[in-house]
Amino acid sequence: MSRIGKMPITIPAGVTVTIGANNEVTVKGPKGELVQKLPADMILDLNGDVLEVKRPSEIKEHKSMHGLTRTLIANMVVGVTEGFKKELQINGVGYRAAKQGNKLVMNLGYSHQVEMEDPEGITVEVPQPNQIIISGADKQKVGQFAANVREKRPPEPYKGKGIKYIDEHIRRKEGKAGSKK
Repeated sequence: MSRIGKMPITIPAGVTVTIGANNEVTVKGPKGELVQKLPADMILDLNGDVLEVKRPSEIKEHKSMHGLTRTLIANMVVGVTEGFKKELQINGVGYRAAKQGNKLVMNLGYSHQVEMEDPEGITVEVPQPNQIIISGADKQKVGQFAANVREKRPPEPYKGKGIKYIDEHIRRKEGKAGSKK
């Protein structure tokens, strides 16, 4: 049995989970509503405030989908109750970010400003010019938007300039050594 897949998901108060046709799961909570179509083979058993994911057989495909299905539903429940958050840090002289309406505007050393529009369901905050906080209910959307922002100027290993996650460690390299004669 999958260690992750066999764990039950406890649904907190204020969250409603409905299972539709072909395992289309809808989770509603204080932070919003998430809908996801999950593998139709998996058996979703909802008893009161506990949801269990079971697999129909022991074939490889069902084994691999068991833990994934359970984790996707658990992430949806956490998303509508607490939400997810990614923090980015900007390093470099003259590199900064600002918020203009629903756009994130960044100066990253290019000849132009880089502008990114906030996706639906995601909030972007800029508490300081060198810090960006991306939050929302959908873990996949938050992570993908954070990766797209980081991609505009990834950190480089020599001076550490660029956009990095707060908890990310950049392996630094030594610069060129002088010529020896």
